[in-house]
Amino acid sequence: MSKPLAAALLALALAGAGAAPAVAAPAPAGTATVTAAPAATAASAGTATKDRTATIQAVDFAGTVSLSNCSGSVIRFPNSADSDPALVLTNGHCLETGFPGPGEVIVDQASSRSFGLLNSSGTRIATLRASKVAYSTMTDTDITIYQLTRTYAQIKSSYGISALTVADTHPVAGTAIKVVSGYWKRIYSCNIDGFVYRLKEGDWTWKDSVRYTSACDTIGGTSGSPVIDNATGKVVAVNNTGNEDGERCTENNPCEVDASGNVTVRQGINYAEETYQIPACFGAGNKLNLSASGCVLPKP
Repeated sequence: MSKPLAAALLALALAGAGAAPAVAAPAPAGTATVTAAPAATAASAGTATKDRTATIQAVDFAGTVSLSNCSGSVIRFPNSADSDPALVLTNGHCLETGFPGPGEVIVDQASSRSFGLLNSSGTRIATLRASKVAYSTMTDTDITIYQLTRTYAQIKSSYGISALTVADTHPVAGTAIKVVSGYWKRIYSCNIDGFVYRLKEGDWTWKDSVRYTSACDTIGGTSGSPVIDNATGKVVAVNNTGNEDGERCTENNPCEVDASGNVTVRQGINYAEETYQIPACFGAGNKLNLSASGCVLPKP
């Protein structure tokens, strides 16, 4: 999950912004981070790398948002219409009402949470407001999706900002990525090192998580940041945790569990949760439909 923001600020004061352990920072209740052991290579993770010869997209802060204690982004899906109510993606552990418990799924919960909309240079140019929590969970994944009071067209017309598109295909090991934090107004650059069968932290377990190479040394407050494929400019994951102290499977110290039950701890390595499975769960009008064909998100 993420470490308390106060801890992140102290780490920055003592060590400098680039030296603090990678992680995300949630609401006042809990935290998460990375473990200890050298990061595995993409090859050792058993995943194929992809030849990335496409034109590199310019990745900046446009479309990202800042929350009171986390980061996030205005997102759309491949089939979203400009007239649809816009959505904001962040972590489940960034939910303003506290961490969802194991097995808990929240849908259509009233919310008036505000978000600071950023332009390409990271300047806050507007305040957006939620109408509800469309979906939130920390089971299998770690996501909260807010529905806003404004449409994509209204945001574009008023502020010149387009939403980030969520890719609907599984990410690929070796892909060059950027983790864009609206809270810190900082962009981390690294690669997808591989994928984790199960990532366990405290009472929570996440499936098929993304492991970064060590260059993405995210800190508290980066929770909920979009993970963007450099070549496509699309969101492929949402930043959520890292192992800070080398502990085994505790809060702020997630551990990797393989299909045979073997546990690996990688101190200082950070992780994200994939987002390619989300588009199938939203239909016309950006309406959540957990019974839709291909939707595998946990249900209430």
